[in-house]
Amino acid sequence: MKHMLTFVGIGQMGGGMAQRLVASGFDLMGYDISESSRRQAGANGVRTTDDLGAAMRGRTVVLSSLPNAEIAREAWLGPQGILSHTQPGSIGIELSTIDPQTMREIASAATAKGVRMIDAPVSGGPGECVTGMLVIMAGGKKEDIAEVDDILKVIGASYHYTGEVGTAKAVKLVNNMMSMGNILVAAEAFALGTAAGVDPELLFSVLSESGGRSHHFLKRFPKAIQGNFQPGFKLELGEKDLALAIEFGRSLRQPTPAASAIRELMALGLASGYRGQDVVAMLDFYNKAQQPRNP
Repeated sequence: MKHMLTFVGIGQMGGGMAQRLVASGFDLMGYDISESSRRQAGANGVRTTDDLGAAMRGRTVVLSSLPNAEIAREAWLGPQGILSHTQPGSIGIELSTIDPQTMREIASAATAKGVRMIDAPVSGGPGECVTGMLVIMAGGKKEDIAEVDDILKVIGASYHYTGEVGTAKAVKLVNNMMSMGNILVAAEAFALGTAAGVDPELLFSVLSESGGRSHHFLKRFPKAIQGNFQPGFKLELGEKDLALAIEFGRSLRQPTPAASAIRELMALGLASGYRGQDVVAMLDFYNKAQQPRNP
């Protein structure tokens, strides 16, 4: 018998995962404070409500996918938050990209209520959410993770055990540090190539088979060179994740100078009008930053 699920946070990422779970036969109720998110999820076959208590009633597993640590903390620990509605023995699966300390705070409060928490951030975008091709990092007790193995295998092509609660968030921050660095350096380098007069399509064709390529280069640049910066992963989310990683590094006294420089560049992109666009819009930022040549 499949678990009965609540999904809190059914926006771009959470909505896609909820849609995938419903299509796979799970009894799921979605909750979000955003009416537009509820409407979109409903159009994709997800039952929704604006009443968290109603969404949680009789449910044994609650998943959350939320924008940042502050919202995640309030959603779980607030006076009328998730933990105020959960029953002992329930399982929580926290999918957001937040810092490890916030994850541990949520898990500690959950344990006090008899709720078992799984730290499970994901790698991938909205498309992978719907197709179940996310990569999941899972931290917590192995027996708890095994109990929701059917859920994790529906939303992810694979999942990797990372250790205790908090370790999965650490791995996710490291992953996003690398991803944002790959994209920013590729954008800078690609703009240099086109400034030298190389045709963008030709340049992509060569680089896509060369040593400098990366997953995100292959995934994002075909659209970028057509001027399509529709968000799969918004620039402001990338900047937020780098800020989390940098602060995490400081907490461990681990220097992150390259990530700090990349974050500042992304902040310049945001200040230049690219908020709401995909992180690869930094290619346009670099293209427009080209200085005129001397006559």
